[in-house]
Amino acid sequence: MARKSGSSPFERKKSSLKQQPLVLIICEDTKSSLQYLKDAARHFRAIVEVEKIEKVSIINCGKNDPLNIIKEAVERQRSFDQVYCAIDRDTHENFDEALALAKAHKKISVIASYSCYEFWLFLHFQKTCKPYTGVGKNSSGDLLLKDLCKELGMENYAKGNSKNLFDQLIDRLPKARQHAVEVMAEAIDNGNLNPSTRLHELIDCFESLGNPQPI
Repeated sequence: MARKSGSSPFERKKSSLKQQPLVLIICEDTKSSLQYLKDAARHFRAIVEVEKIEKVSIINCGKNDPLNIIKEAVERQRSFDQVYCAIDRDTHENFDEALALAKAHKKISVIASYSCYEFWLFLHFQKTCKPYTGVGKNSSGDLLLKDLCKELGMENYAKGNSKNLFDQLIDRLPKARQHAVEVMAEAIDNGNLNPSTRLHELIDCFESLGNPQPI
């Protein structure tokens, strides 16, 4: 059969899949949540390299407060299609200012945990809407950590010392995602985000990125 005029036998067939976006995730934490998110992204095959360009970058930018993390995201957003900032409410005085700055930039999404990332880990074991408020020398994060360490297998958990945590909790991930959605819905209805977390939204993102969609 004759070839159509102008066509080439070496012409590449166009891809029928959407191009994976460039995504940046900036973590407040330098160890625990940073490693957890990297392991989660690898599990869902979200971290891929195309033409020597890493499609998903998960970093700590050297800043440990919400406002400066959002400022870093604003500076870097031009190089990415989407930027996520994983931050903790904790006792940060500039938290609300950080949220306001992020809201002014469409590319930037805030993945906030109240009071901290460990609430996401706790939801792997049980659902709770009990607010965490600092008492005496114990911050809200300290009290949450104490509850987390009561769970089977988490007795020795400590910030900065949680290798292979994603793999250890993988069987509980569906429960954590369900709990996070339910707790967030209740928190919004009650007008109080303590406690809640949006970490499940990053898991959803990883899962979506790991499954290319048709055009």
